[in-house]
Amino acid sequence: MAENLDLSEFDDIPDRVARAKAKAEAMRKAKGGAGPAPAKKAPARKAATTADRAAAARALTAKKEEGAVEREVILQRTPAPPTIRPGPPRAVAVSEGGITTRRGFLSWLTLAWVAFASAAAAGLAATGRFMFPNVLFEPPQSFKIGTPDEYDLGVDERWKDRFSIWIVKNTEGMFALISVCTHLGCTPNWLANEGKFKCPCHGSGFYSTGINFEGPAPRPLERARIVLADDGQVVVDKTRKYQYEKGQWENPESFLKI
Repeated sequence: MAENLDLSEFDDIPDRVARAKAKAEAMRKAKGGAGPAPAKKAPARKAATTADRAAAARALTAKKEEGAVEREVILQRTPAPPTIRPGPPRAVAVSEGGITTRRGFLSWLTLAWVAFASAAAAGLAATGRFMFPNVLFEPPQSFKIGTPDEYDLGVDERWKDRFSIWIVKNTEGMFALISVCTHLGCTPNWLANEGKFKCPCHGSGFYSTGINFEGPAPRPLERARIVLADDGQVVVDKTRKYQYEKGQWENPESFLKI
């Protein structure tokens, strides 16, 4: 079978290779003339690259050494931090919620006792207040105001704030006017310059005798019982009141003759 192979077509291969080399050489000479082949320049470039890498490595090493020196100088200039010595261990108390200091535990215990005592005191106070009825403390309705010669003619206001009365004295005697306006219960003021009582709420006006003459007040002021005690002092009793429109000012106890 091998004897039948035709190898004649491979006989001209050396001639074709020679012709290709000649053609390549002619093209190279036409472009730039003779010169070193590119294959011969590769070693030069490789050598240059190795030298550059060596120089770069030396420069990097120098920079690292310089940085190490600078760090050492900075560390030498930086003051060392103060030495903190550990103190004696504190006593601790173990609870269900964790570990707390003994001082904190005692603080919470004290606070709890204070809260308990306050609650107990409040409860006792409420219980004691419940045991006593509400009492409205009012000034006495019957009281002594001194002797008649202690008063001058005119309107005396010394008992207005304490007992809500005015003592009015004239040439015939003296009487006690209750300082409550007959309109809506406000407290009038005595205006000495104008010689009248004037209510600041709605403008009702009263003469020194208690008779109303202006404003919405429907009737005069009321008088309180006034008598002379056995010791010579004047006694005023506000539980007994006398009204002008009912003719009660004629009662001998509504006016004290002196």
